[in-house]
Amino acid sequence: MSDATAFTVLAGRSVRLTRRNPDAVITALVLPVLLMLVFVYFFGGAIETGAERYVTYVAPGVLILCAGYGASMTATTVSHDMTNGIIDRFRSMDTSGTAVLTGHVVASVVRNAAATAAVLGAAFAIGFRPHAGAAGWLAASGILLLYITTLSWLGAAAGLLARTPEAAGGFTFVMLFLPYPSSAFVPIDTMPGWLHGFADNQPVTPVIESLRALLLDRPAGDSPWLATAWCLGLLAVTLPLCALLFRRRTA
Repeated sequence: MSDATAFTVLAGRSVRLTRRNPDAVITALVLPVLLMLVFVYFFGGAIETGAERYVTYVAPGVLILCAGYGASMTATTVSHDMTNGIIDRFRSMDTSGTAVLTGHVVASVVRNAAATAAVLGAAFAIGFRPHAGAAGWLAASGILLLYITTLSWLGAAAGLLARTPEAAGGFTFVMLFLPYPSSAFVPIDTMPGWLHGFADNQPVTPVIESLRALLLDRPAGDSPWLATAWCLGLLAVTLPLCALLFRRRTA
């Protein structure tokens, strides 16, 4: 099987596996929308973010939270493949580990595309009004796609490290927690001073600030470059790590 054929077949397999798990699909689509409604209607009235409506401030943050949840499912699906014997069958067909893992990452991107559309639809319905032109939407989509891809590969690495799918599920907690100590839901200057250093210098913050600036047609400063650098740096570490871990698990 050629590499191109393997990538296509295994990506299709991973997408079909997602479709056969309706509970996970429904959760991936519904949970972010529910979080959007909770933040806007339960907490929005008590949070001061300036002159803009809170839904305008929080929508990019929920998109990132949504991406984290969707990508974290990759850890569970990779771990399941590593423990149920299917990898031995793939190896007998001379299928590379890169093709197997890429299939899971492609499925993650597809899941996240659907979840992002659901979140944006809910945000528009309750008052989110971005001002971006075509270039702004394209740039924001590119950064979000790069972020989702990075998280998906991190999820694949977590799935290879974990010995059981249940243990791999712990990656979900990390991905859902990381947006909170950032500018996703409240301005960083409202947090305790000891938290500012971490919140300002973790990868999620420049991604959120980039999306917020691009979608609202505001100056983005160096946030897009920082977001891109964080993602590419993490990918530069994670891709060879995944290859090494896969070889060790299948040796």
